[in-house]
Amino acid sequence: MWARLFAALALVVPRVALAGAPCETVTFEDKPFSVCTVQAGQDLRLWLKDDTGTVLGTFERVKAHLGAGEQLVFAMNAGMYAPDRMPAGLYVENGKELHGIVTREGPGNFGMLPNGVFCMSDAFAVIESRAFAADPPACRYATQSGPMLVINGALHPRFLPESDSSYIRNGVGVSADGQTAWFVISDRAVNFHQFARFFRDRLGAPNALYLDGSISRLTVPAQGRADFGLPMGPIVGLVAHD
Repeated sequence: MWARLFAALALVVPRVALAGAPCETVTFEDKPFSVCTVQAGQDLRLWLKDDTGTVLGTFERVKAHLGAGEQLVFAMNAGMYAPDRMPAGLYVENGKELHGIVTREGPGNFGMLPNGVFCMSDAFAVIESRAFAADPPACRYATQSGPMLVINGALHPRFLPESDSSYIRNGVGVSADGQTAWFVISDRAVNFHQFARFFRDRLGAPNALYLDGSISRLTVPAQGRADFGLPMGPIVGLVAHD
């Protein structure tokens, strides 16, 4: 995607290990991955614009947008977007659809079908986009991205084990019962095949969705992590309350 042009600007700030930290580092095949785990019922949200219609775009602006007594536990970029930072596909916020679903094949990673939708309601789901369009569930929040990483326990058919296309990548996987969502960013460059295998073989996610690569970043305030880069489109994050 166009955002790869900005990859050289990304700077990862090392994490500080804290007891009870919201995110942990998990090593898989000699590569470190940061994993932030969310349980159904926790306050997980998507953000795009503020009350004036201005795209938030940064973790700091998301934090400033929170209400009294709310703290950002972690956040990361939440799906692909156009140069104006509008979502590339389906985007639902607080039950309101702000951008429609896209089911056609197209260029780039987003159009590498099957792609999918991450849906948040009383439980979590990652659903292939055409299946979602045929029978759309009610989502409090939803973001479409692509490609799917894991589809009903199988890796995306176009992923190659020996591919030399390696980037920092982030994505989300969901447990079989829909009660757990894992938000993951690779802390070293990986190809699609290894990234997908991490979700399936290490986390046990039967379905997982790629969110983006090269622009991927994460903030975990309590751990001192704040990845830098140009402003983003949709952002996903967990909120704690006093």
